[in-house]
Amino acid sequence: MKSIIVLLCIGLTFAVKARYDNYHVFRVIPEDLTQLNVLRELENQNSGYIFWETPNFIGRFADFVVPPHKLAEIDIILAKFGMEYTTLTTNLQEWIDNEGIAPRKRAAFDWNEYHNLPTMYKWMDDIAAQYPNIVTKFNVGKTYEGRDILGLKISYKDGNEGIFVKGNIHAREWITSATATWILNELLTSTDPNVRDIAENIDWYIVPVVNPDGFQYSHTSDRMWRKNRKPSSSFCHGADINRNFGFKWMAMGASGNPCHEAYAGSSEFSEPETVALAAFYSSIAENITAYIDFHSFGQFLMYPYGTSGAGDISNRKEHIKVGKAMQNKIAERYGTKYVFGNLAETLYEASGCAIDWVKGVYDTPFVFVIEMRDTGTYGFMLPADQIVPNAEEILDSLVTMVQEARKLGYFDQNNN
Repeated sequence: MKSIIVLLCIGLTFAVKARYDNYHVFRVIPEDLTQLNVLRELENQNSGYIFWETPNFIGRFADFVVPPHKLAEIDIILAKFGMEYTTLTTNLQEWIDNEGIAPRKRAAFDWNEYHNLPTMYKWMDDIAAQYPNIVTKFNVGKTYEGRDILGLKISYKDGNEGIFVKGNIHAREWITSATATWILNELLTSTDPNVRDIAENIDWYIVPVVNPDGFQYSHTSDRMWRKNRKPSSSFCHGADINRNFGFKWMAMGASGNPCHEAYAGSSEFSEPETVALAAFYSSIAENITAYIDFHSFGQFLMYPYGTSGAGDISNRKEHIKVGKAMQNKIAERYGTKYVFGNLAETLYEASGCAIDWVKGVYDTPFVFVIEMRDTGTYGFMLPADQIVPNAEEILDSLVTMVQEARKLGYFDQNNN
């Protein structure tokens, strides 16, 4: 009887949309190795806390979600090890409720709300139909649950070098696909001469949602969902697609625990989404000059590698020159401050990442990951009224990236 009750409870959990009423979000900054290891152990034990960042550095904050029934326990643990904390919110559900999700029957697609996958795909179909000579819809491949991973290519003429942009490899990072679609629209409609330049003299391959199963699940069932939806054990679902690429797989900054948020999969390229993305990118890699990976949150602009033992990338000095110019440009419009640097040194060590695979295997000239707004005020639930401001400053940085790269001999200006 007990086993039947457990199964019924598990079924009920999957059937009802998760709520986070009175869940707290704590920010802790470990001051020594002991404190850092305590946080790591809390994350690795799957002890009921949801860590938004893997604790990797002394002096670097870690934000994590605390269920109401865990508040007394975490107070004891933090006090025992002398860890001070800041409470970012005492009710995570309020952040979710105030985020700004479009009504299901909303007719127009805009960037005043966040949209689910079917609505986004319908808009992509409409854009392809509206600009048949410029926009081409492409299918990267299929997800575990059979969804298409769709993208749009913008090409105004033959002979352009390419830029590849992807969003929502992590399901809960909604601002990434919202920004990707806004930028896509600007490349088609903006009258700004700088935007027209990069729109018409570069081929753009944009995949707003690389993880459709997880993204849709974050809309329908659990706003905090990160991974894909392939079963990983008898009780857990999902692998972190961005730890599953075949470059230094499982070297560091990833987990072999199927229930962990950073579970790297059973082997490199074990996930259908990763296999599909790698195959598609391999088919266009020789034409790609820049690969941009959108993430949130934290306001970081970073270049490979995420694995500290992988050595330096081939053109590190050029990445630093271009990246610093992008960093400065992002700050111009709204004063948004980004931290710039190498991924492993700036944020955390993470192996099996897409950007490491792209740089390590194909040596694509420029490879950046952009961790978008904010720095913790709203975390993954960035209010929808920040979609456009966020997207504007990111597009500014992409314009600057192209301009600075041209000074170094990339993006052939003779093709303009």
